[in-house]
Amino acid sequence: MNHKATATATSDEPVTGSSLSVLSAQGIEKSFRQGMWPVSHRQSVLRGVDLTLSPGEVVVLVGENGSGKSTMMKILVGELAPDAGTVTRSGILGYCPQQPVVYDRLTCDEHIELFARAYRMTHEAERRARRDLYEALGFERYAGTRADRLSGGTLAKLNLTLAMLPDPQVLLLDEPYAGLDWDTYLKFWELMSHRREAGRSVLIISHFVADEHRFDRILQLCNGQVCTGQAVPR
Repeated sequence: MNHKATATATSDEPVTGSSLSVLSAQGIEKSFRQGMWPVSHRQSVLRGVDLTLSPGEVVVLVGENGSGKSTMMKILVGELAPDAGTVTRSGILGYCPQQPVVYDRLTCDEHIELFARAYRMTHEAERRARRDLYEALGFERYAGTRADRLSGGTLAKLNLTLAMLPDPQVLLLDEPYAGLDWDTYLKFWELMSHRREAGRSVLIISHFVADEHRFDRILQLCNGQVCTGQAVPR
């Protein structure tokens, strides 16, 4: 998918080597108009953000509320076009937004079937992914339950399942812990550990970091830029 703006380009490229980044953002800028004419003005949110994600990395981007984390995530997945800068993606992208995007009258099984068709998965790949994710997140008993009858925690599990369904090379998660109980939180990190071992990459955005040891790098967004970045000793 390509999204273009002035002085802006995005592209999707195949992975050609393990040393290459699977997601790269360079010089990302974004502003929004605030107020009403004739006293409206443009508020700059992102001011030249640079970010890369390598195969097998689990990285977190943190920042205060209003720091531009969700705006950056939407630009990375192509939901928003930046005013300037370049985004390059490699392979299949899985996106788990903070607010689940589901259809109230569809069951969990029906959601999985619908998204599998959108991802162009084979029937066998869909069946295997459905079984594994239901088991890993522990909500198979809700397979036939409509989305509007799910608890917030189970809805969060469905949201994550739909993002992980095609086993994407890059998984982008916006505040994924919201609504998770402790047991599911631990299961979540077990899944992320398996992804790292398989050479898959994960980028999480959150307003705080717990369990720093679970990440490979911690990046902080402030004043519209990545102001600090540190590798986590392992």
